[in-house]
Amino acid sequence: MNNQILSDKNLQIRETIPSLTIVVPCYNEAEAFIYCVQALKAIITDLVSRQKIQQNSHILFVDDGSKDNTWLQITEAAKQSHYVQGLKLSRNRGHQTALIAGLSVVETDICISIDADLQDDTKCIEQMVDKYMLGNEIVYGVRNNRSSDSFFKRNTANIFYGSMSAMGVNQIENHADYRLLSKRALAALLEFKEQNLYIRGLIPLLGFNSDKVFYTREERVAGESKYPLKKMLGVAIEGVTSLTVTPLRLICALGFLTCFFSFLAIIYILIAKFTGQVIEGWSSVIISIFFLSGVQLLSLGVIGEYIGKIYMETKRRPKFFIDEKTNIKLGHWE
Repeated sequence: MNNQILSDKNLQIRETIPSLTIVVPCYNEAEAFIYCVQALKAIITDLVSRQKIQQNSHILFVDDGSKDNTWLQITEAAKQSHYVQGLKLSRNRGHQTALIAGLSVVETDICISIDADLQDDTKCIEQMVDKYMLGNEIVYGVRNNRSSDSFFKRNTANIFYGSMSAMGVNQIENHADYRLLSKRALAALLEFKEQNLYIRGLIPLLGFNSDKVFYTREERVAGESKYPLKKMLGVAIEGVTSLTVTPLRLICALGFLTCFFSFLAIIYILIAKFTGQVIEGWSSVIISIFFLSGVQLLSLGVIGEYIGKIYMETKRRPKFFIDEKTNIKLGHWE
């Protein structure tokens, strides 16, 4: 499995203390928010006090159209601390779009994205900053232990990463959206304008020097998972159709094999007819019809998924609209 994209070329140790933005997408995270903001404020305060990051570093919470009081808690936290900023989208647009919305207003030297459930180890933030100072533009947070996940989730994740790799998608295994991006890497990421976002698959395409930090995935600090099976399947389909055309090639190969075996079946039928060994019956015919119909419908479904992606891309609609903000001045965004 070729997921090794790390490079030690042209690494130059940085001497200037960076400013940091921690971007946190939130959707109905009212129960987890208080724990999240406390943990991240403690990290920011500690790193500032030890002069690892600049005083203007902060946390940016992006409310992805929550239906609970998540935004109210964000605004209250922003009033109490200059380290907290908030951005509210006009409606729910999904985790990846919310993350891009937050990243698009970042103006600090580096940014780190992390989920509000605190399943990702916040202690890795300092390690990420250290690896940035060594000259890396991207630092991936990689889970080396998923014991907190259910048996089903662990195994489906392994199948997903294996399948994506087999189809030629170069992504970091067991890495979600916990990562550090330098200003240079972030600017490159924002050059990708597609509507169908699969950020964890786009980052490796940037090609900048990168490294990894490893951590053990923990249980959610509070609340329920925002990624049930339906959403996980949606992310998987998004990743496949956004980054590879292998399914279309598989359809072509399947069509070729079907034609090949059909040709052999025709030869067999002709031989049977001329030798007088024809067996009358409709079962074989019905089975063949159902099989070929299933192949055709499956193929049309995959092709339709790609056509739907093309349709949405050609519209070039805005990815999101910002409804409210707190403690921040909006820079560039779309």
